Amino acid sequence: MGKQLRAMPVQMSKSGPIRRCGLGVAMVIAGGLLAGCTGFADIPKQIRPLPSAVKAELTEKNMRTSDPILLRIFKEESAMEVWKVRQDTGRFALFKTYDICKWSGKLGPKIKEGDRQAPEGFYTVTPAQMNPRSSYHLAFNIGFPNAFDRAHERTGSHLMVHGACSSAGCYSMEDDRIQEIYTMARLSFQGGQRSFQVQAFPFRMTPANLAKHRGSPHYEFWKMLKEGHDHFEVTHQQPKIDVCSSKYVFNSVVEEGVNYSPTGECPAEMSVNPRIKQAVASRMARDNAKELIIAAKLDKKKDGGLFGRSKRNETAVAMSQPAVAVPLTTASIAAPATTDGTLPRIKPKSEQTVAAYTAKAPARQGGIVKRLFRKFW
Repeated sequence: MGKQLRAMPVQMSKSGPIRRCGLGVAMVIAGGLLAGCTGFADIPKQIRPLPSAVKAELTEKNMRTSDPILLRIFKEESAMEVWKVRQDTGRFALFKTYDICKWSGKLGPKIKEGDRQAPEGFYTVTPAQMNPRSSYHLAFNIGFPNAFDRAHERTGSHLMVHGACSSAGCYSMEDDRIQEIYTMARLSFQGGQRSFQVQAFPFRMTPANLAKHRGSPHYEFWKMLKEGHDHFEVTHQQPKIDVCSSKYVFNSVVEEGVNYSPTGECPAEMSVNPRIKQAVASRMARDNAKELIIAAKLDKKKDGGLFGRSKRNETAVAMSQPAVAVPLTTASIAAPATTDGTLPRIKPKSEQTVAAYTAKAPARQGGIVKRLFRKFW
């Protein structure tokens, strides 16, 4: 051991320029740390440490700066969730939700180059996709098109998450927000994470949102994304993503030597852990039932709204007209009430009863009209 320690200065001296470069970076970082309240403006943005408040929040949630990271994007809510692995559980937990300043296009996947549409789907970011010299403060390429996109002949390039609050197909953040997210991703890579997922959804995958968008041409695509969303929700582990038969498959395993073909049939031997499969199936069944109930209510409300407006108009016209006495006979009174509900069904006992009822007909009609007005207005 002693000989090894004495040999170290000789070995290091052979790479003096590298050693001096590393020492220089360390001095810059140390200088920034000593700056304290003055911030990190003098440190290159791509190597700045996390603010002390962020590190304190990580510690409070039993997370380390070097722990793995995962991002989830929800377009409609303009939200980006940052998930980190907790030390006590070994599973992902939500660390923080950041506002997305801008995203371009509309709800739905990116189809082709130049459509200015922000992608939706499951993407992977490696260290090579990090861009510390971005013109938009800091950026990382989400990896569009992925295997699923290519299977559907979707085209596009340089789809980023970046700063500067400006988007032409990307997800854009305020500079201070992308600074934190980029730094956490960089530190996770330094901690040993080889890649992290970006899961991009059109909206929060709730039964209510899916019911609201049942008429969209992208509905089936979104239901497939919902399955991957649920795999993460029930496990809080980064799901394994593959593509076969031109669709996403989640947490599936195959025998050694069997490969997935994005445009070919899914392997017959493909399987999913039974516990995960059952948990996902239960969640999806429950959410599907809720979605159907909500969709039925929305349809009823839509139809009822038209019906209600029509009835309100008819009632308003009726209220503006004077009540008219309708001559009644024993036969007409004994018959079922008319379909418009203006006359109730009664059984007269005598002609005197008929005469008395006839005399009160205008008042009765007026009361019925008022009740209809209260019911439908």
